[in-house]
Formats: sequence, C-alpha cells, structure tokens
Amino acid sequence: MRAFIVDLENRPGTLAGLAETIAGRGINITGLSGAGSGSAGMVGLITNDDNGTRSALEGGSFTFHETDVVTALLDHRPGTLADATRRLATAGINLAMVAIVDIQGDQLVIAFGVDNAADAKTALAELAGA
Repeated sequence: MRAFIVDLENRPGTLAGLAETIAGRGINITGLSGAGSGSAGMVGLITNDDNGTRSALEGGSFTFHETDVVTALLDHRPGTLADATRRLATAGINLAMVAIVDIQGDQLVIAFGVDNAADAKTALAELAGA
C-alpha cells in the first residue's frame, strides 16, 4: 500500500479538483489527511488503486511523492498515538503522513506513511493487526 503526498495551493477548489481527478478514474479514496498554511497545502491520500492514482496524478499535472504505508490498530484512548509514534521515532522511522483509515469499535486503524516499512512494521509489531 502506498500513500501519495500531493502539493496543493491553499485556495478554494484545489482539493475539489484533486478529488474529481481521482474519482474520474473510478478510484476510491480510503484514507486522507491534509493541512494548509499561507498559500500552500498538502494532502496525503491512500486509495484502493496505487497504479491508477499515480497515473491520475501524473495526468493531472499534480506535484506529488509517494511513500510506503503500514497500519496499526490502536485503542481509542489517550496515549496510544504517542506510544506508536514514539516506537517509530525510537526506530529512526520518519513519518510523511498519518491518517485514521477505519474505526473498529473502540479501536482505530491508523495508516502511517513511512520511509522504511520493514522497520516500521517491526517497531509497531505489538500494535499491528490492522
């Protein structure tokens, strides 16, 4: 699974244009995170079709980069995200994005866009299962 980090202008309609480009290819967005500051913004996308997403972004002339994704099932309570991200930091893993991709009862499935999936999986081994 891959995440696509897309650079966007921070102005009305840019996210709509991105979403329309993805939807126009019949691709479903399964995870999303984003923020804007000043004139710039970024959106992290996870979809059900990595190759199709890459093609859509390239065809739409979007500036983006990709990263591997690992998931972890975290209890929905204070401190679990802190624990997971500390494990990743201790293992020297850099995060490109973080997104909630599912809720299962009182647990959250968190997707982490990482620079080293194998080491991230090891660091999150006790939390994995999503």
